Amino acid sequence: MKKTALLFLLISAFTFAQKSVLAQKVDSIIKDKKATVGISVLGFEDGFKYNKNAETKLPMLSVFKFHIAATVLDLVDKGKLSLDQKILIKKSDLLENTWSPIREKYPNGNVELSLSEIINYTVAWSDNNGCDILLRSIGGPQVVQKFMDSKGVKDFQIKHNEEQMHKGAKYLYENYTTTNSLSQLYKKFYDGKILSKKSTKFLYDIMLNTSTGGNKLKEQLPKQSIAHKTGSSGKDGDLTIAENDSGIVTLPNGKHYAIVVFISNSTETDEVNCKMISNISKAVWDYFNK
Repeated sequence: MKKTALLFLLISAFTFAQKSVLAQKVDSIIKDKKATVGISVLGFEDGFKYNKNAETKLPMLSVFKFHIAATVLDLVDKGKLSLDQKILIKKSDLLENTWSPIREKYPNGNVELSLSEIINYTVAWSDNNGCDILLRSIGGPQVVQKFMDSKGVKDFQIKHNEEQMHKGAKYLYENYTTTNSLSQLYKKFYDGKILSKKSTKFLYDIMLNTSTGGNKLKEQLPKQSIAHKTGSSGKDGDLTIAENDSGIVTLPNGKHYAIVVFISNSTETDEVNCKMISNISKAVWDYFNK
């Protein structure tokens, strides 16, 4: 056997063994947990893939704000919207009983914010009122669905805005994706196949400064190593419909991977759900840094 062939076999065997170790580690993290856990990991440069329940359609919650922001920025790229344009936010736009840093800062509304500011509030701060303002500005969820369909995004559905989702648990399940779909979308996004180079950088930088989910994917990673978007349903009785985090990680060697962890229909505590995500993220990080 030639040395090159032998080396290839040795490398392949080592990679398989390491991947098996990762799978065992993840299984140990989620073992005996009363929840559905969907996981996808995709190495951008080396094509590495790890999937678990990756084709199961799971509720996105606020993760869908990435898809919404991308759709808005596509319209910016096409010249139909401008990041500098001002949008009047009325008091009636700032619904109560929902997460909204915009409302906290401007409780009486009647303020003009730029489109770029609203995108930042919506993605980095996961503002629910900002989300619905963006959706109204582009024509509703069906516009997001059409854009994602045009980009070949599979197993993705968006039907409801934040206001509607707050009216009942059944609506949360109707905004769904698979973890595999989202990991593939993140790679397309990073490769510049979704938006212009300028808009890609704009949205990536916002995700790099996401303020939510400090106890999830990024908890055990080096600072500023992940650009991500979170989602959380909170508790519906003893049930957590969704505790999600997803994003793009930059490794010390300059390479990248997408990681998507969705926890659905969990009767575990919020702390346990978030720690599962955090520990899975650390296990993947350790795999790539070996």
